[in-house]
Amino acid sequence: MKNRLIGAVAAATLALAASGCGSTGSGGDTITYAIWDEAQRPAMEQIADKFETANPGTTVEIQLTPNAQYWTKLQTSMSGGNGPDVFWMNGAQFGLYASERQLAPLDDQGIDQSKYPASLTELYTYEGKLYGAPKDFDTIGLWYNKKLFAEAGVPEPTADWTWQDTREAAKKLTRGDTKGFVAPAYTQENIYTAIPQAGGEVISSDHKKSGYGSPEALAGIEYLLGFIADGSSPTAQQMADTEPETMFTAGQVAMGYFASYAALPFSQSQVGNDINVAPLPKGPTGNQSVIHGLGNVANAKSKNLPMAKKFAAFASSAEAAELQATTGTVIPAYTGTAEKWVQSMPQYRLQTFVDAVPGAVPYPISTRRAEWSKLEADTFLQIWSGAVPADQGLRQLATGMQAKLDAEQR
Repeated sequence: MKNRLIGAVAAATLALAASGCGSTGSGGDTITYAIWDEAQRPAMEQIADKFETANPGTTVEIQLTPNAQYWTKLQTSMSGGNGPDVFWMNGAQFGLYASERQLAPLDDQGIDQSKYPASLTELYTYEGKLYGAPKDFDTIGLWYNKKLFAEAGVPEPTADWTWQDTREAAKKLTRGDTKGFVAPAYTQENIYTAIPQAGGEVISSDHKKSGYGSPEALAGIEYLLGFIADGSSPTAQQMADTEPETMFTAGQVAMGYFASYAALPFSQSQVGNDINVAPLPKGPTGNQSVIHGLGNVANAKSKNLPMAKKFAAFASSAEAAELQATTGTVIPAYTGTAEKWVQSMPQYRLQTFVDAVPGAVPYPISTRRAEWSKLEADTFLQIWSGAVPADQGLRQLATGMQAKLDAEQR
């Protein structure tokens, strides 16, 4: 395998050099591929190897930038005209890049959209054109510590569990320094699941109306806050001081809602042999999970645009998905390839995440999502800390978010 990885510092140096030359993309027979997850690097290198073999004379250079710096660096490089040829995209950022015409449509790459979850192809479609080839997807499950359940004499979660079952079990599991449930103000894992389960929505299906002002949204938020109120979850401050994932892998909390991509790091933690996953508990209208996933996109200004588009499509193909699945890092989006991911960690009921897809709700987006997502973060910080009552905070959030959505329509 070639040493094609460019670290964050080296990549930044190359970007500056490219900027000095006024270039866009990598030029020549090399295409750059920007990613942010070190755990997925081996699979991405294998995919790049396969593509190079099928396209002699072409080299794929992987640019790895930690997620914390990825979007800032990407925005700077794209604005300067020297962005990567192909890069990872998520739903939260897609609308902005697509509306600014920074992405190239992939409709001419022979991508069979029926081979991917419809919610993902819809996520990466803008004005009727597909701009992102779905790479992977993630859903949410109830991860729990079997050892802590046994010690507390509490039966393990089942597919029939309800919100009430979860609340009651969390109280029984709260013993000494151990908490029964961890309920942070995570949007994807907690808020975007609890609100649909209560019968509400974060945003309307046409992406024009906020749903945060509804009674159902309040019910979903109050369900989550209830764990903190009765002492069965760590406090907001404790969850700010220590990440909920760290609490779970340290055996400090018995259960919580976490995504499918947590499986691999959880398996490598000190509680790896003591945990498992169950379907989300049922709320008033069901146990819907939110579904999200990454897409491979091509830089519209790439000097190697035909090859960039070809690689973006290949990196989301069945062949690439098979390579991804065996690593256990993420669930590949291509239909029929998730089984290998499920089998990669047979000690866990990972089929739970795949089974959640048919009833899953789309990740809430709009063209300028980044503008109202900051309102979300600020509002939920206040609500979780107790600085603002939940009903008041949600009304304010709904009003502020609606103003942002209305501005998008002008």
